[in-house]
Amino acid sequence: MPLLRWVKLCVFVLLMPVIGFAANIRSIGVPYVQNYPKSMYQAGNQNWAETRDADGVMYFANSEGLLAYDGQNWQLHRMPNGLIVRAVAADGKGKIYTGAFGEIGYWAKNSAGIFKYTSLAHLIPAKYRLNEEVWKIYVSDKQVIFQSFGVIYVYKDGKVSTIKTNPYLFLFKAGDRFIIEQLNVGLFELKGNRLEFIKGSEILKTGVLTILPFGDGRYLIGTSKNGLYLYDGQTITPWKTQADEFLQRYQLNNGVAIPGNYFAFGSILNGIIIIDRAGNVVQHINKSSGLQNNTVLSLYLDNEQNLWAGLDNGIDRIEIMSPLYFYFDKSGRFGTVYSSIIHNNKIYLGTNQGLYYSDWVTNQNRLFQSFDFKLIPGSQGQVWDLSLVDGQLLCGHNDGTFIVNGAQFKQISKENGGWMVKKLSDNQLIQGTYTGLAVYKKLPDGEWAFDYKIGNFVVPSRYVEPDGKGQIWVSHAYKGIYKVKLSADGRRAASIKYYDEKNGLPGSYNIGVFNLDDRVVFSSNNGFYVYDDISDHFYKYDQLNKKLGSFASSNKVIPASGSKYWFIDRGRAALGDLSVTGNLNLDSARFSILNGRMVKYYESISRINSNLYLFSIDDGFAIFNDQAGNVANNASLPTVLIRRVENFTDKARAINKWDDIRIAYRRNNIRIRYVLPVYHQAKIEYQYNLKGYSSNWSEWGPQTQREFTGLAQGNYEFEVRARVNGRVTGISTLKFTVQPPWYLTKIAWLGYVLLIVAAYYGVRYYYRFKLQKHNRHLQQKLQREKEEFLKREAEANEQRLFKLKNEQLQADLDRKGRELTNSAMNIVYKNELLQRIHDEIADLKDANGKHLPPEQLRKIQKVVDEGKSDERDWVLFENSFNETHENFFKKLKAQHPDLVPNDLKLCAYLRMNMNSKEMASLLNISLRGIEIRRYRLRKKLGLDHDKNLVEFLMEL
Repeated sequence: MPLLRWVKLCVFVLLMPVIGFAANIRSIGVPYVQNYPKSMYQAGNQNWAETRDADGVMYFANSEGLLAYDGQNWQLHRMPNGLIVRAVAADGKGKIYTGAFGEIGYWAKNSAGIFKYTSLAHLIPAKYRLNEEVWKIYVSDKQVIFQSFGVIYVYKDGKVSTIKTNPYLFLFKAGDRFIIEQLNVGLFELKGNRLEFIKGSEILKTGVLTILPFGDGRYLIGTSKNGLYLYDGQTITPWKTQADEFLQRYQLNNGVAIPGNYFAFGSILNGIIIIDRAGNVVQHINKSSGLQNNTVLSLYLDNEQNLWAGLDNGIDRIEIMSPLYFYFDKSGRFGTVYSSIIHNNKIYLGTNQGLYYSDWVTNQNRLFQSFDFKLIPGSQGQVWDLSLVDGQLLCGHNDGTFIVNGAQFKQISKENGGWMVKKLSDNQLIQGTYTGLAVYKKLPDGEWAFDYKIGNFVVPSRYVEPDGKGQIWVSHAYKGIYKVKLSADGRRAASIKYYDEKNGLPGSYNIGVFNLDDRVVFSSNNGFYVYDDISDHFYKYDQLNKKLGSFASSNKVIPASGSKYWFIDRGRAALGDLSVTGNLNLDSARFSILNGRMVKYYESISRINSNLYLFSIDDGFAIFNDQAGNVANNASLPTVLIRRVENFTDKARAINKWDDIRIAYRRNNIRIRYVLPVYHQAKIEYQYNLKGYSSNWSEWGPQTQREFTGLAQGNYEFEVRARVNGRVTGISTLKFTVQPPWYLTKIAWLGYVLLIVAAYYGVRYYYRFKLQKHNRHLQQKLQREKEEFLKREAEANEQRLFKLKNEQLQADLDRKGRELTNSAMNIVYKNELLQRIHDEIADLKDANGKHLPPEQLRKIQKVVDEGKSDERDWVLFENSFNETHENFFKKLKAQHPDLVPNDLKLCAYLRMNMNSKEMASLLNISLRGIEIRRYRLRKKLGLDHDKNLVEFLMEL
């Protein structure tokens, strides 16, 4: 077989119903290959062996040490002296056995919880000291076997025994048997501590590199250059298969049995080949189809049917049982794929460079088929759409629309940009183009031909959907939705109505129109909408949006089969099943591999048959089998692994011992990292709960670590579980205790008790001391109060005495006031009496009735007048007035020194509030004279006009 044929990407194109073997591993396309390059795992290039422990963590024998991978994080554990690890095996009980040059031992968590290496080399008898590489390790229930080319070491019951051999190659475990080859001699079986020759094995002329159980007590033996052999327990015979030429040319290096009657072989020069029990080649995976390197150093199959390949440069994981298989254009030969379809035993790829095709062979005699895509002449340019209508393949192209027949490319329309085609009737098609709508008719010979372009409508028409009511819904390439009603002859738009946010839509941009289960729906970034004819308004399709979840914002709906539809959300795909009325079963997990691989907004999915679908992806295509079981999804789920516990109060410090985690209160911040060791492509979500902190589970999310800060003292139990494609794992737990602060520890409580006792006696002594002091204070207080009482009594007596004196003085003053008043009134009365006497004397008559002469009366009147103006009255009044109104005259004279005695008299009389008549009598003047004196007195006192004279004198 030519080398070029093997170097090309080889895929297998026979449909499963045609091929007679088991249907688990598909032969259309290649399975998904996950690359783990050196730049990702940060260790050596070469990976010599793989194993998986009971927790689900993968371990790799790497050229720089033991490499661990839990599905998210990589960790390298270096061997003593930086040795290369050549072999690795897990015992399923927490120990990972490794072998290197001159070294055997195991890795496990020590008493402190740290993953450490324990060497067993010192247990080897001195005579058989290990001075070479260890290439194989096998773990059984009671013993561990380490194999080098010269000695077999058996570790059992804490001791290492040896089996000396001649130069041998590799030891293999086939079922319960251990078989090893001696060069140029044959095979030997390890029984106990001796090697027993297997008769007939001398026919194996070159190195045996794998022995696999074949069923029915038989074994499949793979050699480096002479192909495959079958061993039935008695004889060894060559087994001719379709893989012979491949295995001999590219040198078989290792192998692994795959449940379902398959066998995978890794080669030195050309990747991996998979055959079935009939010897048919069903897969070939090499660098052209996704491997990082063609030299396969080791193979390992995990319980999820992931095939792990340790390469000369990197690690790869192959999902051999996935329902999705791929073809990649690694050379960049045909550009970006916008549409793909299978028709008449040919596969067509519409790209930005043109239309490419290759044979789609279903001949049983050509089981192993590679694609050879060629450009159809004349198809250069952008291909938008490939549609199969009534057995004819139509190609919507930038330059028009073409009918494709084999490699023939016939143009039937020059309307640029054929985006999509829909049936208008049995004999008519309608197509959306750059400049409006084009109509095609079916000719008598059944071929489609361009008929006319709908007039009066020149909108770029990305999506077109007739609604069965004589209306055509058109989605603008960028903005808005149009409802077009055709004229009676269908050749022009009788009415055109544009819809946007004014009509209930969420906006104008990115609005699509599709037929979903015989109902026209409208997609948008805010979810799906439906149109109501009566109100001429759009409404949100809430029933559908709720069931679609994150796919409610899908930009495209593509019919699948029956009541199934593809929902496309900007490169993400989900398959929805509407077969049950009122229910939508949405499957997106199986297509997560495709996320970001399809051309956004131009996603294309075509149906091959009722179960097979063809996806257009950026650099090729993918085949999906809807009936294929997914072993990974059906396998039992592991539990979530708690991988790391850290205290990050000041800096991150790992907590290694988890059986009794106690965290100091001053460092009560904890970070827990966890992961589900599931390696196939799946949507993994986590949910956690911290008992003692919260009573409710968190929301599902992708986060793989959780931090808790400022935890109160107490016992906590961290619970975490995962959900994979709707399936929920069991709960993993981690218990820890936040210790109380120092002031709440037992020692602190003992101190508190002692302090309480000491405080009790201290308080008791203090109380007694305070009581004595208080008693003394009371006595002193009583004494002070007594003295204060006596003092207050004395003051009260003094005040009473003073009050009595004041009262006496006030009484005296009142008496003197009364006396003064009486004296003044007596003087007034005397003066009035004298005045009457004076007046009566003037009226005296003699016996004859004549008035007496004045000369006779003058002397008497003089005596009367002298009595009226007697200064003794004033002196007596003045003395009495001064006693009653002490210092009145002194203040008055001091303030007004220009006052004369008559002024002082008037002031005194005014001070006593006498009326003018009384004052006139006392001063022996007329009432007019009183007024004149009052006026003059006001001037001398300088009183304002509005100031009352009497009030002024009383205030003085």
